[in-house]
Amino acid sequence: MVLLTRRGLTGGMAAAIAAVSTPALAQSYPTRPIKLIVPYTAGSPNDVMARLLTQHLQTRLGQPVVVDNKPGGGTVIGTKAAASAEADGYTLLFISSALVIDPAMKHVTYDPFKEFTAVASVNTTYWLITISPSLPATTLKEFVAYTKAHPGTVNFAATQGTAAILVAEKFKQDSGADLFIIPYKGGAAALPDFLGGRIQVLNPTPSTSLSLIRAGKMRPLLITSPARTAGLPDVPTAREVGLPELTLEFWAGVMAPAATPPDIVDKINAAINDTLRSPDMKDSMNQLGMDAKIGSPRDFAAFIKDETPRWTAIVNSTGVKLQ
Repeated sequence: MVLLTRRGLTGGMAAAIAAVSTPALAQSYPTRPIKLIVPYTAGSPNDVMARLLTQHLQTRLGQPVVVDNKPGGGTVIGTKAAASAEADGYTLLFISSALVIDPAMKHVTYDPFKEFTAVASVNTTYWLITISPSLPATTLKEFVAYTKAHPGTVNFAATQGTAAILVAEKFKQDSGADLFIIPYKGGAAALPDFLGGRIQVLNPTPSTSLSLIRAGKMRPLLITSPARTAGLPDVPTAREVGLPELTLEFWAGVMAPAATPPDIVDKINAAINDTLRSPDMKDSMNQLGMDAKIGSPRDFAAFIKDETPRWTAIVNSTGVKLQ
């Protein structure tokens, strides 16, 4: 005959209640507004994508999804805030490759692999290396020659503490161009200086540069995609111009605090994937030069794991560190 202590009985009942209540919570979720922390400046590519996503998610989840911009520290401030939030599905994080770059490039007080669970990948896009039309160069070769003939005069603005500054440093390293890289808090802050002539080089994504390129205010030298894109068919890839290691993907997705119930994670994932499949969303993303990346939470977690050593190698080779 098996005897149960009061502690054992209580523990067993608690486990049984938890097993029943978790699906019940997921079934009723959400019952109030959801906050999506975006650790980037307003108007940046990630912010634009996050706001587009939330507009569609609200109808699918039946509750408002509110963007909460928390830039600073190269995404550290916002990411840390999300890591310390309640794991109930009401605080989410919209993050890019910064998630795997931060631990290699700077000191962080959170472990992105222990304190978060992958919810859904959202989009992929690429960087462009663009120059001011005032420079007498139309190709990479001409541009590099110009920088060497005018040392110390060409400025490259890139967002500090993020993948963008690593792309800038990697471009400088591999191309041999004579550049002075200036860290900015965000791409939106650098654009006025670029248009005003104080900065000559930027590495934007298509979402923030297509209209400027078409208006003749920005001249693209290359794109970091593995193949040429439909939106910019005349722009060569990094591989085509002899910079194969600059073939890099800019990606973003949604994370949640690590202990968020799996059923809630799956419910959010399903809503995001349904959003990404909708014709309206596809059309909006195409206009921004972004591609949907649909998959399960497990797919996104595996992708992040694969990206980590790649970006860590770039951090190590460029020597970029942020204190």
